Amino acid sequence: MKGAFRDPVDHSRTTQPHAGESFIDTLWFPGLLLIALSVVGMAGVVAALAYNDHGPLAVLVAVAAGLLIAGALMITVEHHRVQRVERQWLAEHPNHWRDHHHHAV
Repeated sequence: MKGAFRDPVDHSRTTQPHAGESFIDTLWFPGLLLIALSVVGMAGVVAALAYNDHGPLAVLVAVAAGLLIAGALMITVEHHRVQRVERQWLAEHPNHWRDHHHHAV
């Protein structure tokens, strides 16, 4: 089996080559972790609002928003890398889809 780091796209077993990409491609994990931390930060924002404590509110909002944006950017960059790898693989295997669908029919 090929390494998911080099090419996380499933070229042979599915017509949905990006299905499960977030589970297969381990380079998504840092972005997912940052998004999870931003959710914790948003819970802190809600708690600060509930306790009417406006002191840390601006910092909590800024940190939560920054983590969310950073995580989303990391995932977006990784997804674009996967698409680039897929385009390169398809360029190296031009008859793959024709052969794959011919056998499936």
